[in-house]
Amino acid sequence: MKKFIIDNTKTLIFALIIAVFIRSILIQPFYIPSSSMEPNLLVGDRLFVTKFSYGYSKHSFPFSPPILNGRVLSDNPERGDVVVFKTPADNRTDYIKRLIGLPGDVLQFIDGDLYLNNNQIVKTIKKKNDYLFCGNNEISVSTYEEKLPNGKKYFASYRNDISFKNSDKFIVPKDHYFFLGDNRDCSKDSRFLSEVGYVHKNNLVGKAQILFFSSDPRKGSIFLIWKWNEIMRFSRLFKKIK
Repeated sequence: MKKFIIDNTKTLIFALIIAVFIRSILIQPFYIPSSSMEPNLLVGDRLFVTKFSYGYSKHSFPFSPPILNGRVLSDNPERGDVVVFKTPADNRTDYIKRLIGLPGDVLQFIDGDLYLNNNQIVKTIKKKNDYLFCGNNEISVSTYEEKLPNGKKYFASYRNDISFKNSDKFIVPKDHYFFLGDNRDCSKDSRFLSEVGYVHKNNLVGKAQILFFSSDPRKGSIFLIWKWNEIMRFSRLFKKIK
């Protein structure tokens, strides 16, 4: 009996070590809890984030232990990447947003249009009367395809009634990044300097790569197998994140 307990304890410890290694060095699953990245990421999406994409910092590890000073094996993210990061407000909460501004960039909203380094971001209307969630409420939006200077394209939605129109200039500091949610009028992001603001490179956790599972929590728990035809979003399984 004693040998049985020891052997199983060793197996459990080894399994935990392997799991922590994979989670910290390779990939980590994340759950989307809010609608700030609609229409591209929905509440209930589960996705894999690659931890090696931008190198490693203390935030690559569970509970952010102070074992690294800065980043190691660092690689720069690209505009348009969907990134998981720790919010500067508490260095603990995971956020997922789209990277728009690099160090030294100047961003500004003018009459509802996004400008990057004094050039308007090209956007093409896709749907004028679209509906997205903002929390538990549906909002009327217009959805556009935006194109960044590096050619990256993605969908972004703006409210049809009350939208974020104008802002001061945001000047991204050295070693920091500027993030926006794709659901522009339902996102707490870098526009709100006291809550999120500019994100230091050490706070980057990883790059969102692929959806591996998706269910609609508003329609019920995934444990209600007999309702899977309503709850599961089968068309989103193993979908690459753009």
